[in-house]
Amino acid sequence: MTELTFDDEGVDVVFEGTEFRLSRDLIEGATGKRYLDVTDHEVLRIVEKDPDVSGQARKIEDIIR
Repeated sequence: MTELTFDDEGVDVVFEGTEFRLSRDLIEGATGKRYLDVTDHEVLRIVEKDPDVSGQARKIEDIIR
């Protein structure tokens, strides 16, 4: 299971036991969107090849506010 922790500057990720950070700039570049408009599902797709996304996607703006 992949863990995502969001803040104003990026996302802390734990993927298959490896911890790393995706910066705000990297996420914006990968998605072509403003950071706060990106959803948790989109970030998960950056990390995992074929993620199991369930439930409603939430914008980062709604998660951190």
